Amino acid sequence: MNAQESLGRAVEADVKSYQQRASKQLEDCLTAKDVLPFRLHEAMRYAVLQGGKRLRPLLVYLTGKALDIPVSRLDAPACALELIHAYSLVHDDLPCMDDDDLRRGQPTCHKAFDEPTAVLVGDALQTLAFQVLSSAPDLSAEQRLKMVESLARAAGSRGMVGGQALDMAAVGKQLNLAELENMHLHKTGALISASVQLAIHAAEHISTEQTQALLHYAHCIGLAFQIQDDVLDETADTATLGKTQGADKALNKPTYPALLGLKEAQIRAADLVNDALDSLKHFDADKVTPLHWLANYIIHRRF
Repeated sequence: MNAQESLGRAVEADVKSYQQRASKQLEDCLTAKDVLPFRLHEAMRYAVLQGGKRLRPLLVYLTGKALDIPVSRLDAPACALELIHAYSLVHDDLPCMDDDDLRRGQPTCHKAFDEPTAVLVGDALQTLAFQVLSSAPDLSAEQRLKMVESLARAAGSRGMVGGQALDMAAVGKQLNLAELENMHLHKTGALISASVQLAIHAAEHISTEQTQALLHYAHCIGLAFQIQDDVLDETADTATLGKTQGADKALNKPTYPALLGLKEAQIRAADLVNDALDSLKHFDADKVTPLHWLANYIIHRRF
C-alpha cells in the first residue's frame, strides 16, 4: 500500500467513526419509544435512525477537525442539523409534497405509520433540534445562541423551507440555470452551509479569511451535491438509491440534467468541487484532507 492509499484508508476510517458517533448521539437525544406518546416517539426514531449518509453531521465534524475544535463541542450541532434534515425528508415525502413511498430503502414515515403521525414527527424533530442546541453542555451561551440563530435562518423561509416552496412552484416550469441554482442553494445548500457555519461558531479563534474560505467550500459542495442527486435520479436504480428512481422526472421538476444535459451537469458538478477544494488551499493540508475526501465523495457517490 502506497502513502496515498494509506492516507485514504485513514480518512475513510475517520469518516466512519464520525458517522457512527453521530448515529449514537442521535439515538441518545431521541426519546425512547416506550415513553408516551408511544407511536410518535417510535416514528421519530424510525425517521432518524433508519440509515442515511449523515452528510451534515459529518461536515460539522470534519470542519471542526480542520479548526482543531474538540469533538465534544460538535456533537450538539451535528445532531441538530441531522434532526432538521430528517424532519424535512419526512415532510417532503408526504402526499401533499413529493408523495414518495420509499426513503433509505424503507417505507417513508407516512407509509410506515400514517400521515398525521408523519406531520407530527416533522414538527417534533424540528423543535428537538433547537432543544439539543440550546442545552449543549460543552458550548458557551454565546455559542449556543449563534448556532440557534444560524440554524433557524438556514431552515426557514429564507433557507431550506423557502427552497422547498420554490421547488413546488417550479413543477412543470422551465427554469434557467441561475433560477435552478438559487432554488437549490436554499433547499439543499442552506443546511450544508449551516453545517460549516455551526462548526465555525464552535471555534474559539478563527480568522475572517478562514471563515470565508470554509463557507465558499460549503456553497460549492452544496450545489454539487444537488447536481449529483439529479444525475442519480436519471442514472441509478431504485434499489441502489433507496428511493424511487426517476421521481423528479415523473413529477416534471426542473433538474440539472434536464437543463444542461447529463454530461454537462456532471462537468458542472466537477467544476464546483474543484472550486471548493481551491478555497481550502490556505489551510494546513493534513487538516483539510478529510474535507477534500468529502467533496470528491459527493460527486462520485452512487446513492
